[in-house]
Amino acid sequence: MRELHERLAGIGHAPLLDPLDTFGVSTAVMIEAFQRSRGLPITGEVDSTTWSILVEAGWRLGQRLLYLARPHLRGDDVAELQIRLAQLGFNPGRIDGIFGSLLNNALVDFQRNCGLPADGTLTRATLLELLRMTSLASDRHLVTEARDQAGFDDLGTGPLVLCGQSPLAPLVANAIGTALEVHLMTDAPADDVAVLANDRSAALVLSFQTLEQLKVIHLHYWASYHSHSRRGDQLAGAIATSLARSRTIPRVEITGMALPILRETKMTTLHVEHGNSPDQVLREIADEIATVVTRVFHRDA
Repeated sequence: MRELHERLAGIGHAPLLDPLDTFGVSTAVMIEAFQRSRGLPITGEVDSTTWSILVEAGWRLGQRLLYLARPHLRGDDVAELQIRLAQLGFNPGRIDGIFGSLLNNALVDFQRNCGLPADGTLTRATLLELLRMTSLASDRHLVTEARDQAGFDDLGTGPLVLCGQSPLAPLVANAIGTALEVHLMTDAPADDVAVLANDRSAALVLSFQTLEQLKVIHLHYWASYHSHSRRGDQLAGAIATSLARSRTIPRVEITGMALPILRETKMTTLHVEHGNSPDQVLREIADEIATVVTRVFHRDA
């Protein structure tokens, strides 16, 4: 409990009223504020995802060596490195705080341009040169945002991956039929789905989840306090518009979030949450989603 309070305090979310060894109302409020700021479900509870992101939030650029490792290094220091390189026109990929191959390539290019040893490691010499040339207070645009707006980061060439323990996943797969290559993963955990989707350069991932008490449909696309998926936002909007034409389908809400399935997959991904609905309504939802997705695929092909 003491470590939880210390980590919250370290990032500006100190529980002011609770003793260090107590999880009280003030602590829960601070956790909710942290979850809200990081695009996580707002529960006020410290689950494994919230704790992992809280640990990542404690890293500051320069506190450790950064390099391509297995598993990938993660943290706010990685996100800051991505931002600073993107300011200079190097493409580190999505600003997600994960040190992957794109960030490694961008760092090597930066080092090579500066006459530094191009080993892909954020050494002290590389950090000093990077800090000298960039500023987080700068109004310079990021190359990642420019590429996204220009449409350079196109849909992948792999299959459409559908996942989640929800009746919508197989219904959407059936509705799409043979129009697209579909890979259905109804029982796989999010990590396994992300690995397969990334390895196969999936064009799109649709994740479905049934929440019994939910009265609306939630469409979540990738978004963090650093960046968001423009394609995901647009696709969610297109699906929401299509669903809104029906009088029997529940209301749709669109939210950018940093759920694990959205963060771990490198392509456009939507996470769809829905409540219990009659089979006919579920089939109607699936048909509308399939129609929009097929149209997007054929347009971008």
